[in-house]
Amino acid sequence: MIGICDYGMGNRGSVVKAFERVGADVRMTDDLSVLEQAAALVVPGVGAFPQAMDELRARRLDKLVRQRAADGIPVLGICLGMQLLFDRSEELDATDGLGLIPGEVTRLRSHGLRIPHIGWNEVRFERRSYLTDGLPEAGCAFYHVHSLAARPRRPEDVVGTTEYGERFATIVAQGTVSGVQFHPEKSSGDGIRLLENFVALCSGVEAASKPATVGA
Repeated sequence: MIGICDYGMGNRGSVVKAFERVGADVRMTDDLSVLEQAAALVVPGVGAFPQAMDELRARRLDKLVRQRAADGIPVLGICLGMQLLFDRSEELDATDGLGLIPGEVTRLRSHGLRIPHIGWNEVRFERRSYLTDGLPEAGCAFYHVHSLAARPRRPEDVVGTTEYGERFATIVAQGTVSGVQFHPEKSSGDGIRLLENFVALCSGVEAASKPATVGA
């Protein structure tokens, strides 16, 4: 079961439907006892970083996500959810994030292009990852909606980048913690394939954690 963290913000319903489309068993909830049993967690989101962190803390979901990530289960942040994975954001008031991936979130330097960045944009894969299995080697287009960009401290945490005024990280991964700035649930077949890859990772991690059956 994949747990979708419900903290009252963003595109939760469409994310659930996208995971159901790829055959995943998903539960959207803020019930800690349910999320503690999930094989993986998804942190979706649309809106402002400070409010999102307030809502996560109010439901004690911030501590749960950190603990489950430390336990090694897969965690995927989508859009604002990806930004929340980082140490802090300068949006509105400087606010600490979940601190799962080193780096900060700052305003997108669009150099005169309209903000927010809305629409399809080509993502270039800087390295291969479980998230990009089966996708074109050079990259493909995904649907973005955002005004800020994550700045990973470590180059090796960057999986994919796109360009809108500047080139910025739009897919990140460190171990089993990963994030995408775009909306895979709105990104047609390639977005669905990325979600399938995440589900496949979850299945592998869950299988590896089970004791082997001893034959007779």
